[in-house]
Amino acid sequence: MTTNKPITNFIENYFLHFNAASVVDAAKAYEEQLAKGSKMLVSLAGAMSTAEIGKIFAEVIRQDKVQIISCTGANLEEDIMNLVAHSHYKRVPNYRDLTPKEEWGLLEKGLNRVTDTCIPEEEAFRRLQEHIFKIWKDAEDAGERYFPHEFMYKLVLSGVLEQYYEIDPKNSWMLAAAEANLPIIVPGWEDSTMGNIFASYVLKGELKASTMKSGIEYMTFLADWYTQNSKDGIGFFQIGGGIAGDFPICVVPMLYQDMERTDTPFWSYFCQISDSTTSYGSYSGAVPNEKITWGKLDIDTPKFIIESDATIVAPLIFAYLLKM
Repeated sequence: MTTNKPITNFIENYFLHFNAASVVDAAKAYEEQLAKGSKMLVSLAGAMSTAEIGKIFAEVIRQDKVQIISCTGANLEEDIMNLVAHSHYKRVPNYRDLTPKEEWGLLEKGLNRVTDTCIPEEEAFRRLQEHIFKIWKDAEDAGERYFPHEFMYKLVLSGVLEQYYEIDPKNSWMLAAAEANLPIIVPGWEDSTMGNIFASYVLKGELKASTMKSGIEYMTFLADWYTQNSKDGIGFFQIGGGIAGDFPICVVPMLYQDMERTDTPFWSYFCQISDSTTSYGSYSGAVPNEKITWGKLDIDTPKFIIESDATIVAPLIFAYLLKM
């Protein structure tokens, strides 16, 4: 056993059975996928950016251990919000004990709560708004259209936010992704704060909805990317459930069944970290074998389900990949 990999050594030594063993098995299989030349998609649901997953995920990106990301609009923007307004966030350890009146008090202070962490509206949302609106408007005036993540890349790479940085920029996964020009899929972007703000400008007649590329265009982009990159396999590492995972995993049956490209390979690896328990009619809590019937996974695809809190498990797996 080497001494310079304390986290890796710890989980290999003590995570031996049950759910813990699944963590190690999934991490090793992820590593094996990369070693044989397969690419990996990581999907981010929930509030992983607010949980500061960027402190380790940014390095995963820099070390080329993820080749494409699917995330909610919230995760896309909240990493940047943390970058520019970190000191204004408020932690509420006793969030389980808050009364409705106390919750209302947080709202009046412009603090939007995500479990035990409050995002500061004025410093986070509004600090970005004027800059992103200019980028949206300049593109529209030039007759250009982009995806939501491409606009955010333009924002972080322009340098206009550097004056606000409150954390070490190496801990921002969005900045790392922008610098690598990593492809990102953002299904359902419209329900994010920036999506709501964009819609408000459309309602006011200041922007056209067509300036923002749509979810259908994201799916066709993903279809082309998958076709071009799946020769040696593409794995699927899903953090949480919801649309961030459900949307991209469907590209395989779409290509195979709807496009009748029967040579389309299935996803070559699948792991989901979720505390959504298996239940009637649940997609997020469905066991991986169910995905075989939908034409997403093959019989022998390595499959893992880790029923735990992703804010605990994902950093451990990423640390294993980084040999920490």
